[in-house]
This record gives sequence, C-alpha cells and structure tokens, in this order.
Amino acid sequence: MRIAWSFKIADRAKRSQAGAGVGRSCRSCARLRIAPALAIAGVLAACSAKSPPGPPPAPDVTAIVVKASDVPNVIELPGRVEAVRTAEVRARVDGIVQRRLYQEGSDVRAGAQLFQIDQRDLRAALDAAQADLRRIEAARVNAAQVVGRYEPLVSRKAISAQEYDAAVSALRQAEAQAAQARAAVDRSKLQLSYTAVEAPIAGRVGRAQVTEGALVSSAGATLMTTVEQLAPIYVTFAPSSSSILDINARVRAGVLKIPQLNDVEVHLILENGAAYGPTGHLDFADRTVDPTTGGQTIRALFPNPDQILLPGQFVRGRIYAGVVQNGVRIPQRAVQLSNGQARVAVVNRDGTVSSREVELGDMDAADWVINSGLAPGDTVVVDGWQKVQPGQKVRAKLVEASAQAPSSAPR
Repeated sequence: MRIAWSFKIADRAKRSQAGAGVGRSCRSCARLRIAPALAIAGVLAACSAKSPPGPPPAPDVTAIVVKASDVPNVIELPGRVEAVRTAEVRARVDGIVQRRLYQEGSDVRAGAQLFQIDQRDLRAALDAAQADLRRIEAARVNAAQVVGRYEPLVSRKAISAQEYDAAVSALRQAEAQAAQARAAVDRSKLQLSYTAVEAPIAGRVGRAQVTEGALVSSAGATLMTTVEQLAPIYVTFAPSSSSILDINARVRAGVLKIPQLNDVEVHLILENGAAYGPTGHLDFADRTVDPTTGGQTIRALFPNPDQILLPGQFVRGRIYAGVVQNGVRIPQRAVQLSNGQARVAVVNRDGTVSSREVELGDMDAADWVINSGLAPGDTVVVDGWQKVQPGQKVRAKLVEASAQAPSSAPR
C-alpha cells in the first residue's frame, strides 16, 4: 500500500512539472507574436510624424481666352401680330338681311358678295327717280324747241328780246333739272347696289355679326363682318423710350453701328417656343412716345404664306439692330446665375480662380453677350467651375471657342 501511494505521489509531481513547463512555453510564444506588431506600429508612427499629408491636387477645368469681335446687337422684345389691312364691312343702306353668301373664316377675293339685303324698297325708289327724269327731260326738250323757234324771230324783230331771253332761261332751268334728275337716278342705282354687300379687300373674312332677318341701318353703320389681309402681316413692338435713348447714345459713341431701318432683320419666336421660319424686316418706327406706356412703336413686316401668324397673337421678336464693334461674348454655360446676378469664374495669372460679376446683354445663339465685367485677354472657366472655389489653384485647359461643346441649355 505504501509503495502504491508513493507511485501516485510521484506521478502527480511529474504531471505538475510538465504543466508548468507548457505554461511557460505558451507565454513565450505570445511574447514572440506581439513583438513584431509593436515594431511595425512604431515604424508607421515614426513615418507619419516625419511626412505630413500634402495638399490635394489642383482640379482640371476647361477655359477660353476672351477675344474681341463684332457681336450682333440683338434686342428681344414682346410683340403682337396685326393684319396689314383690316376692313370693317358695315351696312350702307337700311333693310332686312336676306342671305349670308360666304363661309365664315374663309378667304375671299376683293369684290366677292358677302350678304344680300332686301332691295325692293330701293328698286321702287329707283323707278320713281327714272320716271322723274323722263318727265324733266321732256320739259327740257320742249324748252329747247321754243328757243329754236324764237331764234329766227328775234333777229327779224318778230318777238321781243325779253321773250327770247325768257325762253333761253326756261331752257337752262330745264337742263339743270334734268341734270339733277339724272344724279338722283345715279344715287338710286348706287343705293340699290349697296344691297349686295361685297368684300372691300381680299383676305380672310370673319364671323358674321348679323343673321338673316336682321334689320341693318346705314345711319347706325351696322357692323356685318370683318375682312383681314393676313399675307403679308405686321408685328408691332413697343420698346421703352429709355432703351431707344441708350441705343442712340451707343451709336453716337461709335460703339454700335446700325443699318437703315428697312435692312434691320427680325426673327420671331412663337408662343409655344418654336422659331418662325420666314425673316421679317422693320418698316416703320414711330417718332412719338406713348404717354401711357412710355414706349415707342416699331413695326416689322413678315411674309405669312401659310397664315401661321394670326392677328392678336403674342410673339417674341429678336431684332438684329446692328453690330457691336469689339464686343465680348462667352458660352452660356460659363455664366453662373444667382439671385438675379451673373458671375463667371476667371483664372488669374498665378493660376488661382476668382469670381467676377458681369453684366449680361442679349443671347447670340448659345453665347451670352457681355456688356461689362470682362475684357479681351481674360481667361474664363467654361467647364468645371462647379468644383472650384475662389482663391483655389486650377489646371486650366485652354480651348478655342469653336471647339467648345454645344450648350444644352434652353434658349
């Protein structure tokens, strides 16, 4: 028993020594694994302390160099379409409308009959005037015969000169009455012709203002319909008097050169935004100022073969009023619009960007005309200005104006 117990104690002691050895071995391995990680972290910390991160690279932008050139002076104004000629067809005799002889809204030629008015009353008046003429004409013939018989008698002293003079006077009165009667007949014929109401001009006839059975009056000049000539057609504009003064000042200063009035081209933009194909020209400029609006009326004449333009339409006109000498224009997409102000990004000589306010003129195709704020030789950022800030350096790639991508912004 004692021997067995001794063996158990010895075996436990061996196992205890073996466990202690294994523990020391595991702790040594852990220390070996931690040491390289600590060394790498120390190296990284040392590197970061010696080389701080550098500034971000300068962004790339596309820019153009502003050049002076002759720029069209385009003035955009609202306008209203008007017929070249408008004729109001009104009643010239009293009577009842019997028939309407045209289709409303159709094109008619000059002299085409539009209405028929009852003519029986006027025809009776004509018959009475003709009968009166025949009566007076018979009296004139008789007076002429009396004078013819008296002429040889007065030379032989068979009748007195007083009787002869009375016969001549009666003849002259009869001739005057006959002339008056003929005029009455002509007037009756004219009045009778007014019962056939005709179109005074060629054009498009409007809606009938009277119907069959309506009583029309010459004294009240009853409106029956309207005829409008639509080809060609007018478009009127009303620029402010101050803008006209500015244009005149620029002309006197030699900045703006304007051609003759009839050579000024006008292009139209319809209400739906579509461009009207035919080009018009100014043909009238009023020399007075409307005291109610403060504007001056100018008018352009346009061909209207398809009658797309109709009286009363509102359009926008682009008036090419001469050329601005040594003007400046830049692409539309280079302009930043905010709160009614226009700004552009300009690249300075040191490569930094600054924001500059400009005054916009008119649009010329996809370009803005710049009235002030830019000068020839300035470098303007066209693409990429959204990603730069004032004072930031950029790498500008210069392109020619003709090489720029077309703008997709609406006109």
